[in-house]
Amino acid sequence: MDSSANSLINPDARMGLAGAQPGAGPAGTGQAGGAADLGGLGSNLGGNFGQRLSGLAQMRGNPRAPLIFAVALLVAIVAGLFLWSRAPDYKVLYSNLSDRDGGAIITALQAANIPYKFSDSGGAILVPAEQVHEMRLRLASQGLPKSGSVGFELMDNQKFGISQFAEQINYQRALEGELERTIESISSVKSARVHLAIPKPSVFVRDKEAPSASVLVNLYPGRALDEGQVSAITHMVSSAVPDMPVKGVTILDQDGNLLTQPSTGSGLDASQLKYRQQIERNTQQRIDAILSPLFGSGNAHSQVSADIDFSRSEQTSENYGPNGTPQQAAIRSQQSSTATEMSQAGASGVPGALSNQPPQPASAPITAGNGTPGVTTTPVSDRKDSTTNYELNKTVQHLEQPMGGIKRLSVAVVVNYLRVVDAKGHATMQPVTADKLAQVNQLVKDAMGFDATRGDSVNVVNSPFTADVDPDVDLPWWRTPDMIALYKQIATYLGIGAVALFLYFVMVKPALRRAFPPPEPVVAALSSPDEPVLLDGIPAAERAGASTVAELESDSELLALESSKHKYERNLEFARNIARQDPRIVATVVKNWVTDER
Repeated sequence: MDSSANSLINPDARMGLAGAQPGAGPAGTGQAGGAADLGGLGSNLGGNFGQRLSGLAQMRGNPRAPLIFAVALLVAIVAGLFLWSRAPDYKVLYSNLSDRDGGAIITALQAANIPYKFSDSGGAILVPAEQVHEMRLRLASQGLPKSGSVGFELMDNQKFGISQFAEQINYQRALEGELERTIESISSVKSARVHLAIPKPSVFVRDKEAPSASVLVNLYPGRALDEGQVSAITHMVSSAVPDMPVKGVTILDQDGNLLTQPSTGSGLDASQLKYRQQIERNTQQRIDAILSPLFGSGNAHSQVSADIDFSRSEQTSENYGPNGTPQQAAIRSQQSSTATEMSQAGASGVPGALSNQPPQPASAPITAGNGTPGVTTTPVSDRKDSTTNYELNKTVQHLEQPMGGIKRLSVAVVVNYLRVVDAKGHATMQPVTADKLAQVNQLVKDAMGFDATRGDSVNVVNSPFTADVDPDVDLPWWRTPDMIALYKQIATYLGIGAVALFLYFVMVKPALRRAFPPPEPVVAALSSPDEPVLLDGIPAAERAGASTVAELESDSELLALESSKHKYERNLEFARNIARQDPRIVATVVKNWVTDER
């Protein structure tokens, strides 16, 4: 009964009925309608929510509740501070461990009944601060952590009677482990693996093979090895293994990227190509820097090609030049000798002992040995020898040609036409004069360090740049491509708006009218069949006939013709008619309103 009565009375009728009560006006009408809506909302709430609200209201009404809550909060804070003060301070025992070492360390901690926990990232094992150093010493005695590689400590426990092959394998493992530890000491390297290929030595030189090495580095996230560090690792590994060339070391990262640059087919490695590109780039920058102030940025382009000599040569020469005159030449040694051969007459005088004696050595004056006059000697031959040694004019020269010398430079320069604007504002492109091109040629030679003996060449060309020519430079502003693009964009937006308005007025609005028709007047369904119901002073039958005319009018015309005063009087009259016909319905409605307000 109550629900049917509420459904038959529209909001306007409720407003009129409230206004019919003593002391109620238009303001009271709005308050009654709002109370009815709040009452309907409250009736839809669940019973559990109402119980919670009632329980909360009881707690608020209890004066001891704040005191109990404050005491409980104080006890919780004191207990939390006590537990926090008793909690041990954990510090890092080990970090960046492998899975095998981490499991072995955790097993050792559990056996020693030592509490532990992991860091937030899971990369470190934490133990109480007062036990960090003790546990490190105890774990070190057990050989933990093993760090995933073994060094020369592998040779400490050699068994008696081990074979030469096993001993060689252990030595190679130890050498690989030591190299891994050395590489891992670099800040950017997280871990490293080294594989050595050491061939078996041979007594024949032609069968001798050079050893090689492969290195895999696992870098930290966000880290990288530059060329200097890669070269350092390469030379370190090659120096640690006897007879290993630098080219025999290959380095990879964890992603499989080759870090050691192989030599190209032309015999140039990456560093030599980089050096050549650096020379070309530096020369090009000098040329562009000197031409930019003359022609503007982008109006002069240059390219440089450098021929670099990367061969290293050594030359030793010994030259002997002709000596000068004997007076100018330096004497090293001089030797002279003289030889004279004398002839002597036969023996003369009284034969006897004196005449039979041998001749005596010649002496000057040449006389007979016995002083006998008439005995003389004459020279037969005279010989003189003289030898003089002079210093030689010799030149010893040792030349060592360093690698990286410039053999030849070739430069090509292209200069754009000059943009000239006349008095009327028209821009034209004109070529550069020959004198200015000659100046540009000389400037380029000075900037590049031109050397005719090397065979350097410079070529300067003046040509218009088609990419820089603006074909729309003389067009008015409203015909430029930018403005045309703006026009197209505005036309697109206007077309979209027109289509949207057309769809709204042609399809959407009629559909809304059909889906939500205006409310029809309530017929006198509650009145008795003997007594007619008056609506705005007009019988219901006449009002129903007039409704067909009102349906033909639009909603906007009805709202314009109907004033607020007439609407209020119509609702008031409608409520009075219902009250006269069935007072029980009105009483029920008022009772529901009063209940909702409570």
